[in-house]
Amino acid sequence: MSNMIPAASQPLDVVTFGEAMAMFVATTGGELHEVSQYVRRAAGAELNVAIGLARLGLKSGWVSRLGTDSFGRFILDTLDAEHVDRRAVTQDPLYPTGFQLKSKADDGADPIVEYFRKGSAASRLSQADFDEDYFGGARHLHLSGVAAALSPESYALAAHAASWMKRRGKTVSFDPNLRPVLWRSREEMVARLNALAFSADYVLPGIKEGLILTGYDQPEAIADFYLARGVRAVVIKTGADGAYYKTDGGDRGVVPAVRVANVVDTVGAGDGFAVGVISALLEGLPLNEAIARGNQIGALAIQVIGDSEGLPDREQLARAMANNAGTLLVLD
Repeated sequence: MSNMIPAASQPLDVVTFGEAMAMFVATTGGELHEVSQYVRRAAGAELNVAIGLARLGLKSGWVSRLGTDSFGRFILDTLDAEHVDRRAVTQDPLYPTGFQLKSKADDGADPIVEYFRKGSAASRLSQADFDEDYFGGARHLHLSGVAAALSPESYALAAHAASWMKRRGKTVSFDPNLRPVLWRSREEMVARLNALAFSADYVLPGIKEGLILTGYDQPEAIADFYLARGVRAVVIKTGADGAYYKTDGGDRGVVPAVRVANVVDTVGAGDGFAVGVISALLEGLPLNEAIARGNQIGALAIQVIGDSEGLPDREQLARAMANNAGTLLVLD
């Protein structure tokens, strides 16, 4: 097994970790077994966030394990092309890099995705992959429920990283990104992901995820569930209605969604939202403006094929924000 490159003292804005896979997207509609041509892309919730932040000019670092196979080399090339720091990526000759097949969805429907990830190199992530110098060189840690679901060892890495970063005055964001199929039971998923959420400063669930995790179906009740347990702010994605937010100081409001005329691929919208919120908060913008950016990037993400292909650079974001200036509803 090759060891990860020793981390230098070069600072990062954000560090995250998780699994990346080669993704093959069907070029024609229909059942996956009927498709004969695919386009290759890179996929992975945390990877999408790291790429999106890098495109906006932030220094993002991504921690993972990859095989020494062609898929692993493809992911490394993608990281380099996107200027994502990969000093803490380990290549493991004993286990492969995962891949997935994704259908071409029509009329904005969610695509069908088939995963081939069991026994992957990334499923071996553990606390051994936690480099204090590397994580400590970042201002912010972003966690996702996907990495937490890979294995008990990967969950332990997430819990340790969140606790360690918080003790050192870093901020932490958490996107539940539920993957029930990766958990042994719904009860285990809820308990473990809520434990991670309680250790975060910013929690970013979707409204349906909030119902599963808290038992509440109203945005304010979901927010209060986490705020009562020490979270600084909760932002709930409410689909076509945009996003509801509430802070530990009692500020709350609604930020309307950006209307999209032609939805091409819904996968990656939540990751784009996280990119917008995290980048804006690190730049010192108010939470409602951060959410507006998140809504905009999420809207851009769903207008192209691929999980990260629609994530904008600074110029593209500024142009889109200018064209879609919305209103904010601040509640008393």
